[in-house]
Amino acid sequence: MSPTSAFVVYLCRVNFDAYAHRAADLVNASLDDLADLGKLVGAESWMADEATERDLAALRRAQKKLREVFDLGASSRDAEAVAALNTLLETYPVQPRISGHDTGDWHMHVTSRGALVSAEYLAGAVWGLAVWLCEYGSARFGVCADARCGKVYLDTSSNCCRRFCSERCATRSHVAAHRARKRAAVGPADPADTLEPDGQLAAAGPLKSAKSRTPVEELATVG
Repeated sequence: MSPTSAFVVYLCRVNFDAYAHRAADLVNASLDDLADLGKLVGAESWMADEATERDLAALRRAQKKLREVFDLGASSRDAEAVAALNTLLETYPVQPRISGHDTGDWHMHVTSRGALVSAEYLAGAVWGLAVWLCEYGSARFGVCADARCGKVYLDTSSNCCRRFCSERCATRSHVAAHRARKRAAVGPADPADTLEPDGQLAAAGPLKSAKSRTPVEELATVG
């Protein structure tokens, strides 16, 4: 088997998509305490059991760096995204390892060269994101278009047209835009309905009192 073929087989047996999504999950995660870290690692229960405050601090630092990578990719700054990822690859080097439970389930697993839970998590996340960039380009790194959200995502759409991190954000943004268009179509309020600063309609001017007539003028009218 040629080196190229071996590399293709290697790629097929490593779920780089899952590793890349680790990076997005980290950027979007709340990391206030170790309980939050446990939610982030999910099924990797051993990570939650062994994690320390040191891991929490390391993940927070990496969270900011990975956010920069997504921001650079979303703004079409491809070369800068590559440079940022290369720096992260140096910081969190990988140590490939064969993993599995029986002879029919052997596969490659990406681990770290360090002993910390954070190093293990970040080695896979950064490596997966780097492979994703090489495979699809940094334009697939997305930042939610809903200004109230800001979460990141990996665009898996067929024509790279995704703009929101979720259906919820897409619906909320579209509803807000529709309401804005309706308000613009109504136009400005009628000046006659302008309210005073206290919210009351402007009071009409004082009524003019009728001029009283003298007895002589009243008789002239009757005549």
